[in-house]
Amino acid sequence: MTQDAAAEPAEQDPLSAEQRVARERGYLRLLLLAAGVGIPVSLVAFGFLALLHWMEHAVWEQLPEALGMDVAPWWYALPWLALGGVLVGVAVRWLPGHGGHVPIDGLSIAPVPARFVPGILLAALGGLPLGAVLGPEAPLLALGCAFAMIFVRPVARLEDPTAIGLVTAAGASAALAAIFGSPLIAAVFVLEAAGIAGPRLARVVLPCLLSSGVGALVFTGLGHWTGFGISSLALPEIDAPERLDLADVLWTLPLALVIAVGVRFVFRLGEWSKAVAARHPFTAALGAALVVGLAAGAYALITGRSPAEVTMSGQSMLAPLASDPAAWSVPVLIALVAFKAVGYGVSMGALRGGPIFPAILLGAAAGLAFSGLPGFGPIPAMSAGMAAATAAVLPFPVASAVLVVILLGPAAPQMTPVVLIAVVIAFFAEQYVLRPRREGRSAASAASAASGR
Repeated sequence: MTQDAAAEPAEQDPLSAEQRVARERGYLRLLLLAAGVGIPVSLVAFGFLALLHWMEHAVWEQLPEALGMDVAPWWYALPWLALGGVLVGVAVRWLPGHGGHVPIDGLSIAPVPARFVPGILLAALGGLPLGAVLGPEAPLLALGCAFAMIFVRPVARLEDPTAIGLVTAAGASAALAAIFGSPLIAAVFVLEAAGIAGPRLARVVLPCLLSSGVGALVFTGLGHWTGFGISSLALPEIDAPERLDLADVLWTLPLALVIAVGVRFVFRLGEWSKAVAARHPFTAALGAALVVGLAAGAYALITGRSPAEVTMSGQSMLAPLASDPAAWSVPVLIALVAFKAVGYGVSMGALRGGPIFPAILLGAAAGLAFSGLPGFGPIPAMSAGMAAATAAVLPFPVASAVLVVILLGPAAPQMTPVVLIAVVIAFFAEQYVLRPRREGRSAASAASAASGR
């Protein structure tokens, strides 16, 4: 018998790596835990989002109407943002967990201790509905991770760090299932945030998909039964062209580059506000909130529109932009992008929330401003802008593309080429050109300062 023949039986493994992972002892138990976690975590997430939606509606719609204001005056955002800055500052400065992770550091699915939950809730509910230019996805991730372990501990003792990671990933997926409008997007974001592949991907993907699917069902049922509205990322049915023109594809290239460069400037502002917040967390939170209020007031004075268009995550503005692009002039769009970008930058460094929703709105507005170029349609421009901004803000190119494609709904088949092109260009420019140069300059400055001491 030859050596090759002797080795042949050992090389023939009828089970793939994924199949072996699925048959590991205890894995079925983890799948059942993931399904079970999806229900209570979704209840918590629904309550959080319903309360957030109610507070936003009360502050920015009901109260101005009660005061006889057709449009909120330029100063209206300032007192609310000052209050929000104080509440976030208290959470960051004095409560365990510092109100959650800093938005500019990206999304995280690391396990969250239960003692961090009060600070996360205070920072989110104190900042987001009162005008912080951030989204709810980061607090939702943290709450999903925390409550997953809170609900699992009474029924199962998990000592293995891998099992703990699987349960927290499942909780994060369940919490995000409705806010992105699709359980698939939630699972993709969590998996790409975890940076996993191969057999590890097979091990994690099933709990995430199962938990996010259960979470989506719970969200749908609760919304129907209770009548409470929750904010989720959604576009109305848009009148997209039947096919892309060559100009749409060609203009996507410079648009994606411009957005990537703009995101880098926003990140510089965020890094600066983060450095200030590291030394003076309460003062920085209050100062950042006031900057957002002043930016909103300046926008209202210049354009005559509501300051609420600059504050908060901006997800409610996607529908007006997509349904009636002609109603937005280029100067108004430029002012919106400029002032909201300032608020977004300082919020990412000193306040608490998620970075995705404002990025999508800024990308949509920037794309719509570019649609005045010859041959560049408004819907292709918006699609490319949303994709480029998401990919430049987060290092998740696959999740960025999936999110925008699903967001476009029936228009997705026609718009997918510009979405994918924009994602690749913006991601490559941010990760391999702009960021390394910025980091290189920072390292050189630090070395020069050290040598001069």
